[in-house]
Amino acid sequence: MPVELNDRTASPAHATRLNACAELLLDLLGRSGAELDVSIVDDSAIHELNRDFRGRDRPTDVLSFPQLEEVAGEEMVAEPGADPGGAPVHLGDVVISVETAARQADSGGWTLDEELARLLLHGVLHLLGYDHEQDAERAAIMQAEEARLAAEMIAAGMPCAREEPV
Repeated sequence: MPVELNDRTASPAHATRLNACAELLLDLLGRSGAELDVSIVDDSAIHELNRDFRGRDRPTDVLSFPQLEEVAGEEMVAEPGADPGGAPVHLGDVVISVETAARQADSGGWTLDEELARLLLHGVLHLLGYDHEQDAERAAIMQAEEARLAAEMIAAGMPCAREEPV
């Protein structure tokens, strides 16, 4: 199965929807044969990961742990779907805090499912090498790709929150 979803929270109701969202997203990216691990955790778990792996001692909404090798900072470094040996490409892991997502959904005026889809989209783009923290140009590229994919997800019947351009 290309998407492995691990719900470590007490609210597994969102797992089926998020799994379908992940599969749609991989399809829209032309990577339906790729593997992706998604974990839904609480603020305590993501706080620990954020501290241990990014040196930021606070909870966050989404973390990405890419498995693709980045080549000269370029996005989309691996061929879609499989490696040269034919094995599925493992894109990496996306970890989402359901507690932070719920707060952001409330303040954004959309549903938790829409926010989880937005965070998954954001996390998967990070797995593919997109980055919004290095400079304004790369941030604009990532924001445009997020907007494009969110619109395609919505058109396919998968609600997804969209941030307005800043």
